Amino acid sequence: MRDRIVIVTGANSGMGLAATVELARLGAHVIMACRSRERGEQALQEAQRQSGSDRLRLVQLDLGSLASVRTFAAAFDEQHDTLDALINNAGVVAIKRQTTADGFEAMMGVNHLGHFLLTNLLLEPLLRSPQGRVVTVSSGAHKIGNIHFDDPHLTKGYSVWKGYAQSKLANILFTKELAERLKGTKATANSLHPGAVGTNLGVDRATGFGGKIHALLRPFFLTPEEGARTTVYLASSPEVSSISGEYFYRKRVAPVSARAQDMELARRLWAWSEQEVGLSGDTGRGADFHSGRLWMDANVRRP
Repeated sequence: MRDRIVIVTGANSGMGLAATVELARLGAHVIMACRSRERGEQALQEAQRQSGSDRLRLVQLDLGSLASVRTFAAAFDEQHDTLDALINNAGVVAIKRQTTADGFEAMMGVNHLGHFLLTNLLLEPLLRSPQGRVVTVSSGAHKIGNIHFDDPHLTKGYSVWKGYAQSKLANILFTKELAERLKGTKATANSLHPGAVGTNLGVDRATGFGGKIHALLRPFFLTPEEGARTTVYLASSPEVSSISGEYFYRKRVAPVSARAQDMELARRLWAWSEQEVGLSGDTGRGADFHSGRLWMDANVRRP
């Protein structure tokens, strides 16, 4: 991975931070895409300490805001010609129904739609890379998921499992359709189940709700470092350079649900997602970006 450029979303904690550290150790230039500047800066210092690398940069990105995603992508285009790996790792679990800045149900908005837009806006630098890779963290929860096209933002009958499973199924369907669209190029797209990992996903940062349950169950979970192994493998290993459209668990191709194999459903989700994020019929980019303002290191230049 020496001198390769990698973006990791949700890099401020858990598997995102663990993947960042390992990729930096392998020699990659890692861009840590984090929503919170404060937590991101703390994570940057920790990643530098653990990896011993100075090839780490922090950039603010809120996947719950389409404007933030567009600004991030435009800033990246200004600074870099190529992107070697995009790791769509960030995720939320909302016990109670919440919405994003654009009115999307939070889990569908962040876990799927934010990453959908980000990936599409970064396709050109991915395609200019010698072998661009898109790695999307899904979950075994996809097996109980369905895409609720009649009420995709779950305004009625909301439950955390219904919403989370829908978003994780969307991750796999998105990956499979993206892989189809990338055929004939050197770029690949794969998704993965990291396993049951002891992270703070689902813990309310404001109230701490869920923290005690996590503390009790933590001995039975994988560590973030263990959970990140398949992510790092898919982003870096030559063994998977020609594999695309698959779902991995423990570095091996794993089975998915019948719905996750439904390519007609994948195409329908793609078309719906384009409409939701404003990509239909255009590039999805406006003319009023102020891309430079979110880059936290003004000295970053194209490698």
